[in-house]
Amino acid sequence: MPRLDVEKTLEDLTLGEKVALTAGIDFWHTAPIPRLNIPSLRMSDGPNGIRGTRFFNGVPAACVPCATALGATWDAALLHSIGRLIADEAIAKGAHIVLGPTINTQRSPLGGRGFESFAEDGVLSGTLAGHFCHGIQEKGVAATLKHFVCNDQEHQRTAVDSIVTGRALREIYLLPFQLALRICRTACVMTAYNKVNGVHVSEHEGFLIDILRSEWGWDGLVMSDWFGTYSTSDAIRAGLDLEMPGKTRWRGTALAHAVSANKVPEFVVDERVRNVLNLVNAVEPLGIPEKAAEKALNRPQDRALLRRAAAESVVLMKNEEKILPLSKEKSILVIGPNAKIAAYCGGGSASLDAYYTVSPWEGVSAQSKGAVSFSQGVYSFKDLPLLGPLLKTADGEKGFTFRVFNEPPSAADRELVDELHLVSSTGFLMDYVNPKIKSLTYYVDMEGFFTPDEDGVYDFGVTVVGTGQLFVDGELVVDNTTNQRHGSAFFGSATVEEKGAKQLKAGHTYRVLFQFGTAPTSDLDTRGVVVFGPGGFRFGASRRVAQEELISQAVSLAATASQVVLFAGLTDEWESEGYDREHMDLPPGSDELITRVLAVHPNAVVVIQSGTPVTMPWAPQTKALLQAWFGGNEGGNGIADVLYGEVNPSGKLPVTFPVRLQDNPSFLNFRCERGRVLYGEDVYVGYRYYEKTLLPPLFPFGHGLSYTSFARSDLTLTCCPEKPVYEESGEPITASVCVRNTGPVAGAETVQLWVVPPPTDVNRPVRELKGFTKVFLDAGEQKTVEIVVEKKLATSWWDEQREKWASEKGTYEVLVTGTGEETLRSSFDVQKTRYWVGL
Repeated sequence: MPRLDVEKTLEDLTLGEKVALTAGIDFWHTAPIPRLNIPSLRMSDGPNGIRGTRFFNGVPAACVPCATALGATWDAALLHSIGRLIADEAIAKGAHIVLGPTINTQRSPLGGRGFESFAEDGVLSGTLAGHFCHGIQEKGVAATLKHFVCNDQEHQRTAVDSIVTGRALREIYLLPFQLALRICRTACVMTAYNKVNGVHVSEHEGFLIDILRSEWGWDGLVMSDWFGTYSTSDAIRAGLDLEMPGKTRWRGTALAHAVSANKVPEFVVDERVRNVLNLVNAVEPLGIPEKAAEKALNRPQDRALLRRAAAESVVLMKNEEKILPLSKEKSILVIGPNAKIAAYCGGGSASLDAYYTVSPWEGVSAQSKGAVSFSQGVYSFKDLPLLGPLLKTADGEKGFTFRVFNEPPSAADRELVDELHLVSSTGFLMDYVNPKIKSLTYYVDMEGFFTPDEDGVYDFGVTVVGTGQLFVDGELVVDNTTNQRHGSAFFGSATVEEKGAKQLKAGHTYRVLFQFGTAPTSDLDTRGVVVFGPGGFRFGASRRVAQEELISQAVSLAATASQVVLFAGLTDEWESEGYDREHMDLPPGSDELITRVLAVHPNAVVVIQSGTPVTMPWAPQTKALLQAWFGGNEGGNGIADVLYGEVNPSGKLPVTFPVRLQDNPSFLNFRCERGRVLYGEDVYVGYRYYEKTLLPPLFPFGHGLSYTSFARSDLTLTCCPEKPVYEESGEPITASVCVRNTGPVAGAETVQLWVVPPPTDVNRPVRELKGFTKVFLDAGEQKTVEIVVEKKLATSWWDEQREKWASEKGTYEVLVTGTGEETLRSSFDVQKTRYWVGL
């Protein structure tokens, strides 16, 4: 398709066509104008993989480690490579625009989408995001920074008013966006759901026009989060180019009427449309046709990159007596709730069906040359495990049949609309379509056959956005149709899981029938919740077993085992978009299991998988501890590579792990209260708070050990001469450091540069991260590395009175740290106080 002449096209567009271009036509596509050769563009979720256009029964994709895992790599080059992979996946799915990365600030461990963001620090987050976006966009695909800004909790996310000082906005919450845009001018920015200081961001002219466009000089497209547009005139005037998704709620005839009434000048609509047309031109070289088929890649080189990323993200928290790496020659006992499941991603927009997954059990088993045994210990599921994979169809295939009807089960002579074969017994139907479905109200019968391996009482569970009944051999076991209670699944729009139980016999085959009605059949109160489409369903089952029985079995085996590794943590049930965590604790029973196993086997290795910090009351008793995050497709292999020493761990924490939730600086000011949340910790987010208050965390930001040791020496600073005002170059300061691998094995070191401000009448953090670099060294090798920071970025705080950055006169100390306790020190001077704005 030929490149558009944007100004000529604007002249040729009718008002109706202009209005159409400012809103999506469905969940993933922009509006086309065929007569002017304006194509429809496709978007797809992309924080950690490209799902494509279907939540329900879609094409599988590559899943990269979650953002906190990528943040833990502190590796800008790796993030660039991951961005290139994401772009290739987008092209394969026919998508022009990637809806990611997420770079909100993790002000609390409880944030439901914390796993989607890179770090608690803007320099780390913004730098990594910038290189991630650069990798995406150098392949021609558009990247989208989100959620702009202060979308840092899920509780009442569309209604909450985030009350933040101007200084905290600039120094903490806007900073990652500012730094990412310095590295890569992304094609798109997505607005946050929430208000900031009384105004929804999607209609906040101060953010969208004054800062983003005027001050920072950015000229891309601003889109809303899905259903995150709340007005017609205010949003369009404030700079919101594109309302998503379609069909439009706020534009269409409403916007056309606003223009005709002079509430919105037509030239303002032209400005919005111009950004849409520029985006069309930006992605035109991709040559992706409209309605492109969605394809899978799953290439060997991608699997290798994903495995590398999973391994590099693992943080070695403790390794007393050098227990790690483990021996492949010895037998090993694998314990724990996360051992045989693949906790590969968080829930919500970031979730996707992976090409394949590797569990920790599979990763360890593939590398061990000794005997590998297993004990469950406890289960960590929040809702009962999915029943679908345990079912068989009438003709013996794994899974169940999915039959769609317009009429309810009580209707005689129902006509079959559609029939599918599914394996997963959870489905979000917001993008399921069939031309024979007459309305949002329809019904689905899901039938399969279950043959249990063991006698016992089996619990069955049903969660719905809609209504559902589960029958076993014709007996109603779970009824989730009346007196429904609001839960957290499906972006917070579902019921809680309702349960029932039935005694089953091993070897006997039972007919399982789940009858589902879509969302309109439910009377659940969903005010304040975004309900996507016709609803969703989930049904699961598990044999009932006493927790004490499982723990005792694991402890007994651990007492005599040669090597023990225990996998625990969270899953996409516990960390998900749509709701925040209620506490920092592991699922029930996990702490007791770990404590009791350590009591009989003090050298047991504990591996925790989570996207955000968890409490670890047993940490003082551990000798070997790994933080492994949600590791993507290759998570299990990446963990095993570190456990066995195939990869020397090099991850560093991108977030602080507090001893307890009450220690977190946002503890008193998290969640919405009467419509608002006060960011009372101000600029003291994460490490800034712990260092200022001298409150020791469990593990600090930047912490991470290695199987080798490093020495840093010969720190020198080279500074450019100062000028009367800051120019665009910002007067670079170059820190040169010699780094040597003083240990027995090859490994990677992350060199961190911190700046300590001089005494001033403004309260400032003790020190702040201003730069970092990662270097790989063979045993005995040394290299000189350079970290370049700009003086204005390294020294400034936001002056609310002047509404400018203030770089104050004085002597600034530079600290260079890395693995181990050694700190190098130097300093530089700012001769004259100067003020500046811009990128």
